[in-house]
Amino acid sequence: MSQRDLKEAFVSNLNGTSLQEVALGSFLTPLCLISRGLILTLYHQARGTLPLPLPLISHLLLDFCVLILPLVLSCTVLSTVLHQVILSLAFVSACVFCYIYRANSHRFARHTQNTVSAFLQSHVQFDQLPFVTIFRVIVNVKTAISILAVDFSIFPRRYAKTETYGTGVMDFGVGAYVFANALVCPEARGKNISGSKVNHITKQVLAVWPLVVLGMGRLVSLKMSGYHEHVTEYGVHWNFFFTLAIVRVVASVLLAFLPASRSWVIALLISGFYQFTLETSGLKAFVIHNNDRERSFLHANKEGIFSVVGYVAIYMAGVQVGFYVMQPRSHVRQWLKTLFNLLLGSVVLYTALYTLKFW
Repeated sequence: MSQRDLKEAFVSNLNGTSLQEVALGSFLTPLCLISRGLILTLYHQARGTLPLPLPLISHLLLDFCVLILPLVLSCTVLSTVLHQVILSLAFVSACVFCYIYRANSHRFARHTQNTVSAFLQSHVQFDQLPFVTIFRVIVNVKTAISILAVDFSIFPRRYAKTETYGTGVMDFGVGAYVFANALVCPEARGKNISGSKVNHITKQVLAVWPLVVLGMGRLVSLKMSGYHEHVTEYGVHWNFFFTLAIVRVVASVLLAFLPASRSWVIALLISGFYQFTLETSGLKAFVIHNNDRERSFLHANKEGIFSVVGYVAIYMAGVQVGFYVMQPRSHVRQWLKTLFNLLLGSVVLYTALYTLKFW
Protein backbone atom coordinates (compact mmCIF):
# COMPACT_ATOMS: atom_id res chain seq x y z
CA MET A 1 0.00 0.00 0.00
CA SER A 2 1.13 3.54 -0.75
CA GLN A 3 1.55 6.15 1.97
CA ARG A 4 -1.68 7.81 0.86
CA ASP A 5 -3.60 4.52 1.04
CA LEU A 6 -2.27 3.91 4.54
CA LYS A 7 -3.40 7.36 5.67
CA GLU A 8 -6.85 6.85 4.17
CA ALA A 9 -7.16 3.46 5.89
CA PHE A 10 -6.16 5.13 9.17
CA VAL A 11 -9.35 7.24 9.18
CA SER A 12 -11.66 4.69 7.52
CA ASN A 13 -13.97 1.90 8.70
CA LEU A 14 -14.38 3.27 12.22
CA ASN A 15 -17.32 2.51 14.52
CA GLY A 16 -17.06 5.29 17.09
CA THR A 17 -17.60 4.97 20.82
CA SER A 18 -20.53 4.73 23.22
CA LEU A 19 -23.15 7.39 23.85
CA GLN A 20 -22.15 7.33 27.50
CA GLU A 21 -18.54 8.28 26.75
CA VAL A 22 -19.60 11.11 24.44
CA ALA A 23 -22.07 12.43 27.03
CA LEU A 24 -19.61 12.14 29.92
CA GLY A 25 -16.88 13.81 27.88
CA SER A 26 -19.17 16.79 27.27
CA PHE A 27 -19.08 17.49 31.03
CA LEU A 28 -15.35 18.26 30.91
CA THR A 29 -15.73 21.81 29.59
CA PRO A 30 -18.32 22.92 32.20
CA LEU A 31 -16.10 21.47 34.92
CA CYS A 32 -13.13 23.41 33.57
CA LEU A 33 -15.17 26.62 33.60
CA ILE A 34 -16.32 25.91 37.16
CA SER A 35 -12.71 25.25 38.20
CA ARG A 36 -11.63 28.58 36.75
CA GLY A 37 -14.42 30.34 38.63
CA LEU A 38 -13.47 28.61 41.88
CA ILE A 39 -9.82 29.59 41.47
CA LEU A 40 -10.80 33.24 41.07
CA THR A 41 -13.22 32.99 44.00
CA LEU A 42 -10.51 31.54 46.25
CA TYR A 43 -8.17 34.35 45.30
CA HIS A 44 -10.85 36.96 45.96
CA GLN A 45 -11.59 35.34 49.30
CA ALA A 46 -7.92 35.43 50.27
CA ARG A 47 -6.93 38.83 48.86
CA GLY A 48 -10.24 40.64 48.58
CA THR A 49 -9.58 41.87 45.08
CA LEU A 50 -10.18 40.97 41.43
CA PRO A 51 -8.96 40.74 38.73
CA LEU A 52 -5.66 39.03 39.46
CA PRO A 53 -2.80 41.56 39.73
CA LEU A 54 -0.83 39.74 37.05
CA PRO A 55 0.40 40.57 33.53
CA LEU A 56 -1.86 39.79 30.59
CA ILE A 57 0.33 36.85 29.61
CA SER A 58 -0.31 35.29 33.03
CA HIS A 59 -4.07 35.60 32.55
CA LEU A 60 -3.75 33.94 29.15
CA LEU A 61 -1.59 31.19 30.64
CA LEU A 62 -4.16 30.54 33.38
CA ASP A 63 -7.00 30.30 30.85
CA PHE A 64 -4.92 28.07 28.60
CA CYS A 65 -4.02 25.68 31.43
CA VAL A 66 -7.53 25.54 32.87
CA LEU A 67 -9.71 25.74 29.75
CA ILE A 68 -7.70 24.64 26.69
CA LEU A 69 -5.08 22.16 27.90
CA PRO A 70 -7.63 19.77 29.48
CA LEU A 71 -9.45 19.57 26.13
CA VAL A 72 -6.21 18.65 24.35
CA LEU A 73 -5.26 16.06 26.97
CA SER A 74 -8.77 14.55 27.00
CA CYS A 75 -8.45 13.43 23.38
CA THR A 76 -4.81 12.37 23.61
CA VAL A 77 -2.86 11.06 26.60
CA LEU A 78 -5.79 11.08 29.07
CA SER A 79 -8.39 9.54 26.75
CA THR A 80 -8.11 6.11 28.36
CA VAL A 81 -8.79 7.49 31.85
CA LEU A 82 -11.20 10.28 30.90
CA HIS A 83 -13.95 8.98 33.18
CA GLN A 84 -11.63 9.05 36.19
CA VAL A 85 -10.36 12.52 35.28
CA ILE A 86 -13.87 13.97 35.06
CA LEU A 87 -15.04 12.33 38.27
CA SER A 88 -11.89 13.48 40.11
CA LEU A 89 -12.26 17.03 38.82
CA ALA A 90 -15.92 17.05 39.86
CA PHE A 91 -14.99 15.80 43.34
CA VAL A 92 -12.24 18.40 43.80
CA SER A 93 -14.54 21.18 42.57
CA ALA A 94 -17.25 20.08 45.01
CA CYS A 95 -14.75 20.07 47.88
CA VAL A 96 -13.48 23.56 47.00
CA PHE A 97 -17.06 24.82 46.73
CA CYS A 98 -17.86 23.40 50.19
CA TYR A 99 -14.73 25.05 51.59
CA ILE A 100 -15.71 28.43 50.15
CA TYR A 101 -19.26 28.03 51.45
CA ARG A 102 -18.12 27.08 54.96
CA ALA A 103 -15.64 29.95 55.05
CA ASN A 104 -18.44 32.42 54.29
CA SER A 105 -21.40 30.73 55.98
CA HIS A 106 -21.04 32.77 59.17
CA ARG A 107 -21.84 35.93 57.22
CA PHE A 108 -25.21 34.65 56.08
CA ALA A 109 -26.19 32.23 58.84
CA ARG A 110 -28.76 34.57 60.35
CA HIS A 111 -30.17 35.82 57.08
CA THR A 112 -30.10 32.76 54.83
CA GLN A 113 -33.69 33.06 53.66
CA ASN A 114 -33.36 36.77 52.93
CA THR A 115 -30.06 36.18 51.13
CA VAL A 116 -31.53 33.48 48.85
CA SER A 117 -34.59 35.60 48.13
CA ALA A 118 -32.45 38.62 47.31
CA PHE A 119 -30.27 36.49 45.03
CA LEU A 120 -33.26 35.12 43.13
CA GLN A 121 -34.60 38.63 42.63
CA SER A 122 -31.23 40.03 41.59
CA HIS A 123 -31.33 42.04 38.39
CA VAL A 124 -29.13 40.89 35.51
CA GLN A 125 -28.83 42.38 32.07
CA PHE A 126 -26.81 41.08 29.12
CA ASP A 127 -26.22 42.62 25.73
CA GLN A 128 -24.74 39.27 24.72
CA LEU A 129 -25.35 36.05 26.61
CA PRO A 130 -22.00 34.91 28.07
CA PHE A 131 -22.90 31.21 28.12
CA VAL A 132 -23.82 31.26 24.42
CA THR A 133 -20.50 32.92 23.60
CA ILE A 134 -18.62 30.39 25.72
CA PHE A 135 -20.43 27.48 24.07
CA ARG A 136 -19.59 28.74 20.59
CA VAL A 137 -15.95 29.36 21.54
CA ILE A 138 -15.54 25.89 23.04
CA VAL A 139 -17.16 24.24 20.00
CA ASN A 140 -14.68 26.02 17.74
CA VAL A 141 -11.73 25.14 19.97
CA LYS A 142 -12.68 21.46 20.19
CA THR A 143 -13.27 21.40 16.43
CA ALA A 144 -9.79 22.79 15.79
CA ILE A 145 -8.20 20.33 18.22
CA SER A 146 -9.96 17.33 16.68
CA ILE A 147 -9.22 18.30 13.07
CA LEU A 148 -5.52 18.77 13.85
CA ALA A 149 -5.24 15.65 16.03
CA VAL A 150 -7.24 13.11 14.03
CA ASP A 151 -4.34 12.29 11.69
CA PHE A 152 -2.08 11.33 14.60
CA SER A 153 -2.06 7.92 16.26
CA ILE A 154 -2.34 9.46 19.74
CA PHE A 155 -5.89 10.56 18.86
CA PRO A 156 -8.20 7.62 19.75
CA ARG A 157 -9.75 6.03 16.67
CA ARG A 158 -13.07 5.72 18.50
CA TYR A 159 -13.28 9.53 18.65
CA ALA A 160 -12.99 9.96 14.87
CA LYS A 161 -15.96 10.03 12.51
CA THR A 162 -17.73 6.73 12.02
CA GLU A 163 -17.92 5.05 8.63
CA THR A 164 -21.63 4.20 8.49
CA TYR A 165 -23.25 3.70 11.90
CA GLY A 166 -22.08 4.63 15.37
CA THR A 167 -21.31 7.63 17.55
CA GLY A 168 -17.94 9.35 17.39
CA VAL A 169 -16.87 12.50 19.19
CA MET A 170 -16.24 14.17 15.82
CA ASP A 171 -19.74 13.17 14.68
CA PHE A 172 -21.04 14.99 17.74
CA GLY A 173 -18.73 17.91 16.90
CA VAL A 174 -20.04 18.63 13.40
CA GLY A 175 -23.60 18.65 14.70
CA ALA A 176 -22.59 20.95 17.55
CA TYR A 177 -20.91 23.29 15.06
CA VAL A 178 -24.10 23.64 13.01
CA PHE A 179 -26.14 24.02 16.21
CA ALA A 180 -23.80 26.74 17.51
CA ASN A 181 -24.19 28.73 14.29
CA ALA A 182 -27.97 28.47 14.49
CA LEU A 183 -28.05 29.78 18.08
CA VAL A 184 -27.06 33.28 17.02
CA CYS A 185 -28.56 33.52 13.55
CA PRO A 186 -30.69 36.65 12.88
CA GLU A 187 -33.94 34.69 13.10
CA ALA A 188 -33.04 33.30 16.54
CA ARG A 189 -32.24 36.82 17.74
CA GLY A 190 -35.67 38.02 16.65
CA LYS A 191 -34.52 40.24 13.80
CA ASN A 192 -37.36 40.86 11.39
CA ILE A 193 -36.96 40.62 7.63
CA SER A 194 -36.44 44.05 6.09
CA GLY A 195 -37.87 44.46 2.61
CA SER A 196 -39.33 41.67 0.51
CA LYS A 197 -38.71 38.02 1.25
CA VAL A 198 -37.13 37.54 -2.17
CA ASN A 199 -34.57 40.26 -1.41
CA HIS A 200 -33.90 38.71 1.99
CA ILE A 201 -33.27 35.27 0.49
CA THR A 202 -31.03 36.81 -2.17
CA LYS A 203 -28.98 38.53 0.54
CA GLN A 204 -28.58 35.23 2.40
CA VAL A 205 -27.43 33.48 -0.78
CA LEU A 206 -24.83 36.19 -1.36
CA ALA A 207 -23.80 36.20 2.31
CA VAL A 208 -22.49 32.62 2.20
CA TRP A 209 -19.84 33.41 -0.44
CA PRO A 210 -16.97 33.11 2.12
CA LEU A 211 -18.02 29.51 2.83
CA VAL A 212 -18.20 28.74 -0.88
CA VAL A 213 -14.74 30.24 -1.41
CA LEU A 214 -13.33 28.23 1.51
CA GLY A 215 -14.96 25.08 0.14
CA MET A 216 -13.53 25.66 -3.31
CA GLY A 217 -10.13 26.45 -1.83
CA ARG A 218 -10.12 23.25 0.17
CA LEU A 219 -11.23 21.22 -2.85
CA VAL A 220 -8.54 22.66 -5.14
CA SER A 221 -5.77 22.41 -2.54
CA LEU A 222 -6.59 18.75 -1.79
CA LYS A 223 -6.63 17.79 -5.45
CA MET A 224 -3.42 19.64 -6.24
CA SER A 225 -1.47 18.46 -3.18
CA GLY A 226 -2.53 14.83 -3.42
CA TYR A 227 -3.47 14.85 0.27
CA HIS A 228 -5.39 11.76 1.32
CA GLU A 229 -9.19 12.02 1.15
CA HIS A 230 -11.83 10.06 3.00
CA VAL A 231 -14.41 10.11 0.20
CA THR A 232 -17.09 8.26 2.20
CA GLU A 233 -17.23 11.23 4.58
CA TYR A 234 -18.66 13.85 2.19
CA GLY A 235 -17.88 12.59 -1.30
CA VAL A 236 -15.36 13.26 -4.05
CA HIS A 237 -15.91 17.02 -4.44
CA TRP A 238 -18.01 17.95 -1.42
CA ASN A 239 -16.79 19.21 1.97
CA PHE A 240 -18.21 20.68 5.17
CA PHE A 241 -17.90 24.28 3.95
CA PHE A 242 -20.35 23.56 1.13
CA THR A 243 -22.66 21.89 3.65
CA LEU A 244 -22.62 24.95 5.91
CA ALA A 245 -23.41 27.23 2.97
CA ILE A 246 -26.32 25.13 1.69
CA VAL A 247 -27.75 24.64 5.19
CA ARG A 248 -27.75 28.38 5.83
CA VAL A 249 -29.49 29.16 2.54
CA VAL A 250 -32.13 26.42 2.96
CA ALA A 251 -32.81 27.48 6.56
CA SER A 252 -33.16 31.11 5.47
CA VAL A 253 -35.75 30.13 2.87
CA LEU A 254 -37.73 28.13 5.44
CA LEU A 255 -37.56 30.86 8.07
CA ALA A 256 -38.63 33.51 5.56
CA PHE A 257 -42.05 31.86 5.40
CA LEU A 258 -42.29 30.16 8.81
CA PRO A 259 -41.91 31.70 12.29
CA ALA A 260 -38.69 31.03 14.20
CA SER A 261 -40.76 30.31 17.30
CA ARG A 262 -42.05 27.14 15.59
CA SER A 263 -38.76 25.98 14.12
CA TRP A 264 -38.81 22.94 16.43
CA VAL A 265 -41.83 21.70 14.47
CA ILE A 266 -39.90 22.11 11.22
CA ALA A 267 -36.95 20.23 12.72
CA LEU A 268 -39.18 17.33 13.77
CA LEU A 269 -40.94 17.17 10.41
CA ILE A 270 -37.69 17.25 8.43
CA SER A 271 -35.90 14.66 10.56
CA GLY A 272 -38.97 12.41 10.76
CA PHE A 273 -39.66 12.52 7.03
CA TYR A 274 -35.99 11.96 6.19
CA GLN A 275 -35.74 8.96 8.52
CA PHE A 276 -38.98 7.55 7.11
CA THR A 277 -37.63 7.94 3.58
CA LEU A 278 -34.37 6.22 4.51
CA GLU A 279 -36.19 3.26 6.02
CA THR A 280 -38.90 2.80 3.38
CA SER A 281 -36.99 3.43 0.16
CA GLY A 282 -33.69 2.52 -1.39
CA LEU A 283 -32.08 5.80 -0.31
CA LYS A 284 -30.23 4.31 2.66
CA ALA A 285 -28.71 1.54 0.55
CA PHE A 286 -27.77 4.09 -2.11
CA VAL A 287 -26.01 6.41 0.34
CA ILE A 288 -24.16 3.68 2.24
CA HIS A 289 -23.41 0.97 -0.30
CA ASN A 290 -23.46 2.46 -3.82
CA ASN A 291 -19.86 3.07 -4.93
CA ASP A 292 -20.50 3.92 -8.59
CA ARG A 293 -19.07 7.42 -8.11
CA GLU A 294 -18.21 8.05 -11.75
CA ARG A 295 -21.83 7.89 -12.86
CA SER A 296 -22.83 11.45 -11.92
CA PHE A 297 -22.12 14.36 -9.57
CA LEU A 298 -24.86 13.06 -7.26
CA HIS A 299 -23.28 9.60 -7.10
CA ALA A 300 -19.84 11.11 -6.48
CA ASN A 301 -21.02 13.28 -3.57
CA LYS A 302 -24.05 11.44 -2.22
CA GLU A 303 -22.87 11.47 1.42
CA GLY A 304 -22.39 15.23 1.51
CA ILE A 305 -25.51 16.11 -0.48
CA PHE A 306 -27.96 13.94 1.45
CA SER A 307 -26.42 14.83 4.81
CA VAL A 308 -27.66 18.39 4.24
CA VAL A 309 -31.18 17.26 5.19
CA GLY A 310 -30.07 16.14 8.64
CA TYR A 311 -27.99 19.25 9.18
CA VAL A 312 -30.95 21.47 8.26
CA ALA A 313 -32.99 19.69 10.95
CA ILE A 314 -30.19 20.30 13.48
CA TYR A 315 -29.98 23.94 12.39
CA MET A 316 -33.71 24.47 12.86
CA ALA A 317 -33.51 22.91 16.32
CA GLY A 318 -30.68 25.31 17.12
CA VAL A 319 -32.79 28.24 15.94
CA GLN A 320 -35.54 27.18 18.34
CA VAL A 321 -33.14 26.95 21.29
CA GLY A 322 -31.55 30.26 20.33
CA PHE A 323 -34.97 31.92 20.05
CA TYR A 324 -35.82 30.60 23.53
CA VAL A 325 -32.64 31.69 25.32
CA MET A 326 -32.59 35.09 23.58
CA GLN A 327 -35.91 36.08 25.13
CA PRO A 328 -35.46 39.08 27.47
CA ARG A 329 -35.04 38.10 31.11
CA SER A 330 -34.02 40.44 33.89
CA HIS A 331 -33.90 38.35 37.09
CA VAL A 332 -31.82 35.41 38.29
CA ARG A 333 -34.99 33.43 39.05
CA GLN A 334 -35.99 33.60 35.38
CA TRP A 335 -32.56 32.41 34.23
CA LEU A 336 -32.59 29.53 36.70
CA LYS A 337 -35.94 28.44 35.29
CA THR A 338 -34.47 28.63 31.79
CA LEU A 339 -31.49 26.55 32.90
CA PHE A 340 -33.80 23.93 34.41
CA ASN A 341 -35.85 23.71 31.20
CA LEU A 342 -32.70 23.30 29.09
CA LEU A 343 -31.38 20.57 31.38
CA LEU A 344 -34.73 18.80 31.34
CA GLY A 345 -34.85 18.95 27.55
CA SER A 346 -31.31 17.59 27.32
CA VAL A 347 -32.11 14.67 29.61
CA VAL A 348 -35.30 13.82 27.70
CA LEU A 349 -33.57 13.96 24.31
CA TYR A 350 -30.59 11.92 25.51
CA THR A 351 -32.91 9.30 26.99
CA ALA A 352 -34.84 9.13 23.72
CA LEU A 353 -31.60 8.77 21.72
CA TYR A 354 -30.29 6.07 24.04
CA THR A 355 -33.59 4.18 23.85
CA LEU A 356 -33.85 4.37 20.06
CA LYS A 357 -30.27 3.19 19.62
CA PHE A 358 -31.15 -0.14 21.21
CA TRP A 359 -34.67 -0.34 19.77
